[in-house]
Amino acid sequence: MIVDCAIYRNGIRTTGPEDFSDALDVARKEENAFVWIGLHEPTEREFALVTEEFGLHPLAVEDAVSAHQRPKLEAYDDSLFVVLKTVTYDDDLDTVHTGELMLFLGDSFVVTVRHGEGVPLGRVRKRLEQQPDVLRQGPSSVLYALCDEVVDAYIDIAAELQADLEELEAAVFSPQSARSAQGNGSMAERIYGFKRQIMEFRRATAPLQEPMARLSGGGVPFVAAGSQPFFRDVSDHVIRANEQVDSLDRLLSDILSANLAQVSVQQNNDMRKISAWAALAAVPTMIAGIYGMNFTHMPELRQVWGYPAALLLMGGVCLVLYRVFKRSGWL
Repeated sequence: MIVDCAIYRNGIRTTGPEDFSDALDVARKEENAFVWIGLHEPTEREFALVTEEFGLHPLAVEDAVSAHQRPKLEAYDDSLFVVLKTVTYDDDLDTVHTGELMLFLGDSFVVTVRHGEGVPLGRVRKRLEQQPDVLRQGPSSVLYALCDEVVDAYIDIAAELQADLEELEAAVFSPQSARSAQGNGSMAERIYGFKRQIMEFRRATAPLQEPMARLSGGGVPFVAAGSQPFFRDVSDHVIRANEQVDSLDRLLSDILSANLAQVSVQQNNDMRKISAWAALAAVPTMIAGIYGMNFTHMPELRQVWGYPAALLLMGGVCLVLYRVFKRSGWL
């Protein structure tokens, strides 16, 4: 569906034809004017009219309708196609959600296509309309504003993930977690879940580095020559976001290794305790087994004090073993 359609003249929103094809004709007839059309999850049928009027490349149109694309920048004869991944973070569920934002830039027009939740384009549009000096750059200003909004969201979400990761780290190294094998198992599951969210986040940030480098370097068609400083700023933020993601991933790997080491240590402690108790049980079992063989000629078999002596021997050996194991930390 078409969310908004507006003509901008010299960086100021003005009234114009409601039909977007007429609005494009008006924008092309005037100097320093362009039309901005915003769409949200259009179907192929809804996007067909836009494709025909603006002469969009069919391959780019197919990507815009089907979504599920990685961040990229592709230049065609009549337009420039840019894909951005939007990211939101559900702090309650510790879950990263991604959406997609596609932009078509061409002669006096920019078409934005949004899939899923993410950057509220209405807010970006209103902020841009309060900056006519930026809007005078034409469609490039819309591309810059949206890239800046998306990447700034990356930085904010990375900070939220960092805070949650510090809480997870504290939980892993808590005394309760260190003493509980079952707790370590559930903790490992939480760490793996967190690692999947970081991986999903990386799919949005890492591929965007190359398109931003191209935009900041200049020479990209349909992008104003004076906009390179703006895109260099966005490119620096993308690099920073990727560094934060890499740092989070490394820290998660270290936390997971520490958790697995805790599990191994706890299992070793459990095995030592089991071995110690087994040794304690083995002594009376051995003595009782020997005197339970019922041979006629056995030492002390017919002595009155034989039975209590055997019990005292069992108890004495078990007591000595218990004190030895206790002193060594096995019990």
